[in-house]
Order: sequence, then C-alpha cells, then structure tokens
Amino acid sequence: MKRVINTTDAPRAVGAYSQATTNGDLVFTAGQIPLTPEGELLDDEPIAVQTRQSLDNIVAILDEEGLSPDDVLKVTVYLDDIEEFEEMNETYSNYFETDPPARSAVEVGALPKGVGVEIEAVAAQP
Repeated sequence: MKRVINTTDAPRAVGAYSQATTNGDLVFTAGQIPLTPEGELLDDEPIAVQTRQSLDNIVAILDEEGLSPDDVLKVTVYLDDIEEFEEMNETYSNYFETDPPARSAVEVGALPKGVGVEIEAVAAQP
C-alpha cells in the first residue's frame, strides 16, 4: 500500500506530487531542486551549491523515514548543462562516500524554475 512521506525539513510539494512515497519496501523521492525548506530558490548559485541543496533536501526526506544516503539504491541527476557534470559530481560524492548507489546523469533542455540541477532518489527500507 502506498504511503506519502512529508517533512518540513525539505521544500513542500508545490504541485500535484508528494515529497516522497513508499510502499514499505522502497522510498521514491520526488525530484529535488535547489530550493530551501524556507522557499529560497538558489538558481543563481554555482552548480555545487545547487547540488548540495538538492541533496540536503533528499537527505531530509530520507531522515523523516529513518533512512540515510546509505540506503539509496538509485539516483537520477538532471542537469541543464552537462558541462557542469564534474562540479556536480564532486559535491555529489561527499554524500555517497562508500558503496555509492547506481546513478544516471543526463542533460535536459530545461528544469523547473530555471535551476541547473534536479535530483531524485530511490531508497530501500531496512
């Protein structure tokens, strides 16, 4: 059975989606952009800062469920400029230092609110 996950430590969903959902086995986060829980959009910041905020949002959502980055199985990173991959990857690697999850990173034509990165994750419940 599907259950919705919400936390005030990540930006609230602003559309017809949830911050995350779970079936009790897997947790699927919505794509997280560099938006603070207080609603500040970091779209003009370097991609490292945008990546950090997006991943901090994912960590907060996982924490609400008692999970950590170690529980993440798969991550998808959407970049508006693949040339920023190395900078994104340097920041990203700080969140997954050992046994990192599977990951895809793709360039897309545009992202919500003009940001440079959006990140989503799938994690396993213990």
